[in-house]
Amino acid sequence: VEKKNDLVERLFEFAVRVIEFLKTLPYSPENKTIRTQLSRAACSSGANYEEAQSGSSKADFANKVRISLREMRESNYWLRIIKRITPEVNGTELDYLITESSELKSILGSIVQKTR
Repeated sequence: VEKKNDLVERLFEFAVRVIEFLKTLPYSPENKTIRTQLSRAACSSGANYEEAQSGSSKADFANKVRISLREMRESNYWLRIIKRITPEVNGTELDYLITESSELKSILGSIVQKTR
């Protein structure tokens, strides 16, 4: 299991890389929606986990981590949609982000399981 601050850093880096990647997405009305949803979800996952670190109770911590997991699942979903509909984007970075979001989902999921 990773140390908490390693996970904080990893979630932060993931959000930054998603934002950087989204700058490369071609302009279209559909991509505008995806850009908004994905950047919101990716940033929210890290922000909620960050908030969980100062949770006022065990239940508060567990709830914030659950939200973080939900947002990471959504991030992974939007990334997979981009892979399907936008073949011209940087595939290497996109594959990295999809893999990283899957790994982060697993880590957050195991934390949620342990707080039950």
